[in-house]
Amino acid sequence: MVDSDIQTCGANESSQTNMTRQGNVTTVIASTLTLLLCLCSARGDYCEVNVCHNGATCVTGVGDDPFICICADGFSGDTCNLTETGPCSPNPCKNDGSCEVISPTRRGDVFNAYVCKCQPGFEGAHCQINVNDCVDQPCKNGGMCRDLDGDYNCQCPSPYVGKQCQLRCISLLGMEGGAIVESQISSSSVHFGILGLQRWGPELARLNNQGIVNAWTSAAHDRNPWIEINMQKKMRLTGIITQGASRMGTAEFIKAFKVASSFDGNAYTTYRLDGQRRDKVFVGNLDNESTKTNLFDPPIVAQYIRIIPVVCRRACTLRMELVGCELNVYSNTAGCSASLGMKSRLISDGQLTASSTFRTWGIDTFTWYPQFARLDKQGKTNAWSPAHNNRSEWIQVDLEKTKRLTGIITQGAKDFGVVQFVSVFKVVYSNDGEAWSTVKEENSGNDKLFQGNIDNNTHRKNLFEPPFYARFIRVVPWEWHERITLRMELLGCDD
Repeated sequence: MVDSDIQTCGANESSQTNMTRQGNVTTVIASTLTLLLCLCSARGDYCEVNVCHNGATCVTGVGDDPFICICADGFSGDTCNLTETGPCSPNPCKNDGSCEVISPTRRGDVFNAYVCKCQPGFEGAHCQINVNDCVDQPCKNGGMCRDLDGDYNCQCPSPYVGKQCQLRCISLLGMEGGAIVESQISSSSVHFGILGLQRWGPELARLNNQGIVNAWTSAAHDRNPWIEINMQKKMRLTGIITQGASRMGTAEFIKAFKVASSFDGNAYTTYRLDGQRRDKVFVGNLDNESTKTNLFDPPIVAQYIRIIPVVCRRACTLRMELVGCELNVYSNTAGCSASLGMKSRLISDGQLTASSTFRTWGIDTFTWYPQFARLDKQGKTNAWSPAHNNRSEWIQVDLEKTKRLTGIITQGAKDFGVVQFVSVFKVVYSNDGEAWSTVKEENSGNDKLFQGNIDNNTHRKNLFEPPFYARFIRVVPWEWHERITLRMELLGCDD
């Protein structure tokens, strides 16, 4: 068939020669082009009709492509029609490394045309290696180190705090010294003794308080007694010291108790050890005079602290002191802006949930799960996207314990070349996963609308001013481009 085609082309060539002799120039040119096309079809010589621009060299027979263009310096693209942006575009350096060109001439894919300047905690030619930041044992006082992407995290035993567990949070908070005033202390009930003349009120529950009436005692009919202190602001509580008292010559004290805490005085969380489903029962006193110290490990971050007697000797009678520190002693917005673990995976997949998930073309392989919503995640499906585009969708992070939230970084993504991102969003938060609050504008009190992204890849950082405390945080998309698509990182600290 090829031979036949070539012969036909030859016949046409002979015919066109005759036309040339007749002086028909236009016909000759058209016939010559026809001949070239015929040669291309017969011999597969695509370079005769496919033009490589800007001085490029056309080559056939390489791989599956019918032809390729080898571009001259400074040009790129399939036909070398694009201006070459250099080896640093797109950035070949991983983990936010910066790319620097060290040779202005592009010579194919040659590594020494650029060098990657790595962020702290990363190394390698392309900053692809995460250095183990725990090798030098940065955590003090028994803190457990966990290596992250470009950073580390110290899990501090109570009462130690700080980036390296180098500080102790052991201040006496004011029950004995009087810094906690009477109006901050309340209780479920009060015992009145000697014909109602003795009032064993909650304001008397101060460690080492003296006198005939010198402690709090709940009423005899109170089957669910408690005493509560309003710290008036969020505090870090690392322990409690308890003491009983003597009433009418008889020792009374609390032998076992639970502790609950709250941020608003409405929703309370009973203290549990990490990973435990049962409430922690603290061992109390053995007599009316000696003291017993119990540490909270992990510490409690709260404004309201409630002591709930479980077992009492004769009556629930208590004197006490709280141990801890103010949060802003060890952290503020500037010093509390660490990445909380979306990118580094300190936040596990199981801590991420969403209202729904989207599947591209309905295919399971292309499902945009909430656990993909990690800043700078790569891959075909590398973000969270919900099944529907509306303002009822959300993605949620369970931080597993209360943390101080100071900011958020958001990022869009692409779905098979389509740029998608969230341009405006709200943030809501909760301490128990049931009662939710929306971040408000500080001046107007209206729900705050955070400005999100303008493309699929650029980071957009928003600060929470003022910061807030929460265990659960939700991002609620409000406006978007093409489809709701989100990658993110949370900023804050444990304090």
